[in-house]
Amino acid sequence: MGKKDKKKGKGAEKTAAKTEKKQSQKLKKELAAKGEEDIDSLIAKFVEMDKAKHTITEDLVPPPSKRSAFSLTPHPDKDQLILFGGEYFNGNKTFLFNDLFSMILISLKFVDVFLNFFWFQGGGQLWVFGGEFTSQSQSQFHHFKDLWVFHFKTKKWEKIPAPGGPSARSGHRMVALKKNLIVFGGFHDNSFDCKYFNDVYAFNVEDYKWNKLEISGNGPCPRSACQMVPISDGRVLIYGGYSKQKLKKDVEKGVTHTDMYLLCPDKHDTTGLKWKWQSVKQAGVRPSPRCGFTLAPTGADKAILFGGVYDELDEEEELEGVFYNDMYQLDLMKPTWHEVIVTGKKEAAEKKKRRRKKEDGEEEEESEEEEEVEEKLENMKVDDKTEEKVVSDDGVFTVTVGPSSSSTDKADEATGSASAEVFMPPPRINAGMVVKKGILYLYGGIYEDGDKQLTLGDFYALDLNKLEEWQTIIPLNKEDLEWFESDSEDDEEDDESMDGDSEDEDEDEDGMDTG
Repeated sequence: MGKKDKKKGKGAEKTAAKTEKKQSQKLKKELAAKGEEDIDSLIAKFVEMDKAKHTITEDLVPPPSKRSAFSLTPHPDKDQLILFGGEYFNGNKTFLFNDLFSMILISLKFVDVFLNFFWFQGGGQLWVFGGEFTSQSQSQFHHFKDLWVFHFKTKKWEKIPAPGGPSARSGHRMVALKKNLIVFGGFHDNSFDCKYFNDVYAFNVEDYKWNKLEISGNGPCPRSACQMVPISDGRVLIYGGYSKQKLKKDVEKGVTHTDMYLLCPDKHDTTGLKWKWQSVKQAGVRPSPRCGFTLAPTGADKAILFGGVYDELDEEEELEGVFYNDMYQLDLMKPTWHEVIVTGKKEAAEKKKRRRKKEDGEEEEESEEEEEVEEKLENMKVDDKTEEKVVSDDGVFTVTVGPSSSSTDKADEATGSASAEVFMPPPRINAGMVVKKGILYLYGGIYEDGDKQLTLGDFYALDLNKLEEWQTIIPLNKEDLEWFESDSEDDEEDDESMDGDSEDEDEDEDGMDTG
């Protein structure tokens, strides 16, 4: 029985090898017809180009080009945001970036904001693991498993030769937790097959060693494009994600995950390698199912979610992408969701201070902050036949919890003001979003208009202490959005969907991985 099993195993391996060889030969012929080099040659050329750059210069430059799937990180000590990498696809070619920018926030008064992008000089480190290289035609993929660190003090990249780490992948997530970098999930696509991961590794930034964590309990299924946030008590929260399931040969189905898990260290373990999974029951007003959203920590064990997309089947059984530009706050300790409402600025008359009487008959002037909270509570009262709504103010967020309605309606409910247009950045996926000193910054990403994947380069800021209005730092220029179509009928453009805070529904036939 054992010998027969071995023969069967060897036969399957030979068949798989023959199939891969045939597919590889077919791909080479297709590449030759396109005039494109093989992926190894392309990467080798880029490596040589990078070696030729002996020095790193520091120059004031315009903002980064339009891009998505980049990293945007707040500097821990300075008023700066660090942007690295990303990609841009114009319908004809794919462009990948490995440039590094630092954005200086000279003033947090938005009307006086002065922004310059340049190489940052100072202390600190930026760590990068893995990722994906795609040929311009998107017919070839290469996934990395290397680990790099950029030292801001010396302005140099250093490749860390640490064995035993995660396999090559992209679409994974990595967070810093105490002295470790925690890596979870991702996928690997070799053009013939796509594999998703749910393993967890930790890299110690002191001894420069990888360790695969020993995790008990039932955890999340393999996935990419989830969001991962560290919590102050040493746990890590993982939410959402995307994967594809094979239904039959050459037929796959995209799956949008909405589950949530906590990765918890074993209290009785002294090695730091034993952890356990804990499934989380989410409370509050949850976001609708989606992927490609951003989730940024805001401090005080809270995080804020923006945007995303969900693929729905239309009447003709074709995928249609529904894009979002709404926001939700997540309390990481509970965890509980609350919808975040941008209220719009109030008229001066609505901000007049009121007076209240004390028990002894004297009048005491009420603070403006107390008055606003009281007004919102009063305005949010509903009759017994409708769902209860609550307004909470924790010093950072003022959020409204209640049934879904339009942005304008929600703002009116929260402020009690007359109907007014409240601007929201256009819907998008794979954007960069961070919070620095109570200010939320949102940059770039992708919006799909039919078959067009429009890459954005607009930039916005929102004061989370006030939630009055989004400030535009770099406006969206619709004329600058680039897409090359394959036939003449696709030249027709419909830009109305990019005008603001509407919820847009557009066709997405590919069911693309938003990792």
